[in-house]
Amino acid sequence: MSDQPAAMADLPLDFLAFYDDALAKVYGYLLARCNRASVAEDLTAETFLAAVDAVRRDSPTTVSVPWIIGVARHKLIDHWRRLTRETSGLRALVDQYPGRTDNATEDPTDAQLDAVQARQTLAMLAPHHQAALTLRYLDDLPVPEVAALLGRTVHATEALLVRARKAFKRAYNESVSPAGDEETSDD
Repeated sequence: MSDQPAAMADLPLDFLAFYDDALAKVYGYLLARCNRASVAEDLTAETFLAAVDAVRRDSPTTVSVPWIIGVARHKLIDHWRRLTRETSGLRALVDQYPGRTDNATEDPTDAQLDAVQARQTLAMLAPHHQAALTLRYLDDLPVPEVAALLGRTVHATEALLVRARKAFKRAYNESVSPAGDEETSDD
């Protein structure tokens, strides 16, 4: 019995040898640019899945290390685009709430911390609230499209979004305390 996964069993042997040779190069390329092992691993997997699709086509692509690095570059760019959309959507959601000063977003570190806090807050919400807010604010879909994807009427989706924003605001405000209220610790 072979140690190869079933999906790779029907690939040409030269591709399997290519995979063994190129894996570390692709992973290294991605890790050096995104600085997060988990992201580099995910993007490496996406890159090789795209390569497998290319090899299985009727007119297969000739694979090479430069070619697959190009595929990896495109996967990385797609990843950055998703992050940009997500961060701007989270920023738009957070900026709707009063009590935030306009200078809070002048420091890029503050913007990153706000985005991290917003992601954590979003993860704490009920799944239907997460889905509605993600589709509307992160994916920037209009309400009718959100409604169609959630299988709801537009009116019901608007009401869901109102409730989801209130739940987000409540959870966000509970998780972010003003600087003066924090206890100092010598840990």
